[in-house]
Amino acid sequence: MAWHQLQYQSGFGNEFATCDPRCPDALPKGQNNPQKCPYGLYAEQLSGTAFTAPRESNRRTWLYRIRPSVCHEPFTALGQCNDTTIRWDDEPPNPNQTLWRPFEIPSGAMDFVSGLHTVCGAGHPRDRCGLAIHVYCCTVGMADTCMYNSDGHFLIVPQQGELHITTELGRLAAKPNEICVIPQGVKFAVDVSGPSRGYVLEVYNNHFQLPNLGPIGANGLANPRDFLSPCAWFEDRDGIEFHVISKFQGSWFRARQQHSPFDVVAWHGNLTPYKYDLANFMVINATAFDHADPSIFTVLTCPSERPGTAIADFVIFPPRWAVQEHTFRPPYYHRNCMSEFMGLIYGAYEAKEDSLRPGGATLHSMMTPHGPDAQCFEAASTEPLQPKHIAAGTQAFMFESSLGLAITTWGQRTCDKISKDYYKCWQSLKKHFKSPEKAEE
Repeated sequence: MAWHQLQYQSGFGNEFATCDPRCPDALPKGQNNPQKCPYGLYAEQLSGTAFTAPRESNRRTWLYRIRPSVCHEPFTALGQCNDTTIRWDDEPPNPNQTLWRPFEIPSGAMDFVSGLHTVCGAGHPRDRCGLAIHVYCCTVGMADTCMYNSDGHFLIVPQQGELHITTELGRLAAKPNEICVIPQGVKFAVDVSGPSRGYVLEVYNNHFQLPNLGPIGANGLANPRDFLSPCAWFEDRDGIEFHVISKFQGSWFRARQQHSPFDVVAWHGNLTPYKYDLANFMVINATAFDHADPSIFTVLTCPSERPGTAIADFVIFPPRWAVQEHTFRPPYYHRNCMSEFMGLIYGAYEAKEDSLRPGGATLHSMMTPHGPDAQCFEAASTEPLQPKHIAAGTQAFMFESSLGLAITTWGQRTCDKISKDYYKCWQSLKKHFKSPEKAEE
């Protein structure tokens, strides 16, 4: 089946059951691991939470596959196969506002794994606490190679080029303005048809969740039915040398096996990869006065142990209407106890149309001041307050975290994309204050 014809299963966190139509009735009936599985398959459980996690948060999937995953040779260290890292102390702390120009896509052959670069992060996967923010820049697919992440979950945000992602549980296609989440441990391979670039949020703690809606009610923001998980699909290829790459405690390892790992004929469970089209986000906004906090644009959250405080939120700034009266409508000036990493998929971000570019990024660290540039402030302070469609043709996003993020050596130096002039966008902000004494004069 062609990638654009793929069928999906709808729903967030659902209990799915699916089998490849080439092998009807491949799912065992009434039990998980019978003495003999249909078609001579092996039963294998993939656990995404502890066995004893509460039922409402328990994540696991049963796979029925041609061979169990254990059929591989020993893993050996790959060394520095890309520019990822969990060494957050290699560079001295930098509290400055940071702007990266669009990250460069290589001209030669580079696949998804080789094209991963860590920009910033905090914590450690051994402690199951923290995150890393990467960019990927690749030009070719992962030929007879797959990877899985032992450290955490990947939230992938394509910015340029469509990704064709084959997973153990089936296939997904993700294009710009869509996102894809690959849970911890799920094997996958990324194929591309040309130069591709995007962003990756990796979380070590918990699974991503939909944010609570509170007084919004039962509907709104990202609706559960718009999340799509793959249907079972398998390939039965023997006699090939297939490489399985593992990201484990921040390092990379490779094992060989003589068959395709994408041999799951059927599966059931609630630990699945999934995709989501950001165009389906139901926007909530202020309709009378004031600029609402950006938390109303949260698509997914990875909560910490502190109520209401996230290890990471994935937030978007989609096209929407601004109708507030007697209000400065762009984002307000801000100092935040959270870290804010922003990227731009396409278009022009309203608060910094001349700075942030598609494929680039900004980082505003804890308590570092930020806000609209001088041009945006002057225009928004004087324009007639008529209903206005803002962010048309634009999709910006933010990874927001309660952790202090450290910029890596690649992000600070090697990529050579940091703008030294970013601070200047605020330097021409004028003093408008008029004291009562001067007003009388």
